[in-house]
Amino acid sequence: MHFRLLACLLLGIGAAQAIDDYKLGPLSQENASVPKGTVIQMPAWAESKIYPGTTRDWWIYVPAQYKPDQPANLMVFQDGHDYVGLKGAWRVPTVFDNLIASGGMKPTIAVFVNPGHDGKAELKSAWKSNNRSKEYNTLGGTYARFLLEEILPQVQQEYKLTEDPEGWAIGGASSGAICAFTVAWERPDKFRKVFSTIGSYVDLAGGHVYPYQIRINERKPIRVFLQDGANDLDNPFGNWPIANRQMAKALDFMKYDYRFEFGDGQHNSKHGASLFPEAMKWLWR
Repeated sequence: MHFRLLACLLLGIGAAQAIDDYKLGPLSQENASVPKGTVIQMPAWAESKIYPGTTRDWWIYVPAQYKPDQPANLMVFQDGHDYVGLKGAWRVPTVFDNLIASGGMKPTIAVFVNPGHDGKAELKSAWKSNNRSKEYNTLGGTYARFLLEEILPQVQQEYKLTEDPEGWAIGGASSGAICAFTVAWERPDKFRKVFSTIGSYVDLAGGHVYPYQIRINERKPIRVFLQDGANDLDNPFGNWPIANRQMAKALDFMKYDYRFEFGDGQHNSKHGASLFPEAMKWLWR
């Protein structure tokens, strides 16, 4: 039994009251004394040769400490719209401002990329982008190529990024999480750090094979932070809590540098976002 639920039962409090009640900590709050980075909304990306016919919004965060003569680290976020805001769950610019200022991270440029939409239907929400599942849940190297051949060269035209793969990270939630893992799995020569929350390591498009693939392949030089909750999804595609536990067990079996945080959350960002600053410290240590 998870310790949060056990504590509630011992205290005579209904367990349901304790479910998924995670809160953001001080490192997710703006601090007037901390230098603020800049968020730039880039022109919509509509010239993809890898995903032809799609268009997408994307943003770049540049820390205040960035200097052109000192190459910065990089972190890419899928479903970028969910991470770039200052008032949402993740508040990545604020967290990065605070961690970089305190020395918890080196100066790191963040790139926030939305999934593509092919324009055949009205885009009512970025979550409803009609190319999202194809891009995020499909295994193989296609999405990694999209980042490395299309998006990141555009970033590198303006900003100097480190060429050390230990300085490149990628993250996401749900399908964005398995997408992040796939990029690092396929291209550890470029990306060495993965931040995965409520990851969809189930059979949406074959992702349930990863625990097996981790066990039978030579260990790759990647570091992985995993999060999930006991009340995550359970549907015909699979059971998300079991799938994430299997991922953790496989990473442990192969002696990966990994960390797994398992709580009582549902399929949302509450637990992951509450852990995000400490996860960044761990991932970038």
